[in-house]
Amino acid sequence: MKTPYKNIYDVLKLNRFIVLATVIGTVLTCIVSVLMVIKLHRESMDNAFVVNGDGSVIPLKMVSQLENLKVEAKAHLELFHRYFYGIDASNYEKNLEKALWLGNSSVDALYRQKKAEGVYNRLLQYSLVQKVLSIESKVDLQSEPYKFETIAVFEINRGSVTDTYELTTTGNLIHVDRNFPNNTHGLLITNFFENTLEKVHNGH
Repeated sequence: MKTPYKNIYDVLKLNRFIVLATVIGTVLTCIVSVLMVIKLHRESMDNAFVVNGDGSVIPLKMVSQLENLKVEAKAHLELFHRYFYGIDASNYEKNLEKALWLGNSSVDALYRQKKAEGVYNRLLQYSLVQKVLSIESKVDLQSEPYKFETIAVFEINRGSVTDTYELTTTGNLIHVDRNFPNNTHGLLITNFFENTLEKVHNGH
């Protein structure tokens, strides 16, 4: 019995299918390879590294985040100190309300203490103007809660006399949910304390 020969057209179709499948597979492999190379390149760009002052290597992305946090932390502290200490008879209630949004119960306790001591009554009685001149803050961002120390210079205008004071405050900063417009930086002052208050100038 003779072995039947396969139809030549069937053989060609099969060969063509194999060649086509091989070409498609090769093209897909090339495309995937190119995409992987692009992805790896982007990741390497995103995760560039810099050498820290102590010789340790830090991802550039983390450095950028720390720089942003430093800016926000200092802005938060400046905003708080300007609201809490930059007051006069016409704005003290509004400013103190804004300041209380930026700190926890330690800030509220200090506010209540000042109120009980008659600080705000004297402000109204003598039409005092307390103006913040400068604010300098140092913040340790190594770990949360972030410790800070702020030196605020402000003057109290008593009409014919203006006294200038330097106040040093300390405390911590923690992250909280951002609250627009009450707490735009998403930070909260805790353990707030007035350390020293010194008169630095007395003018007429």
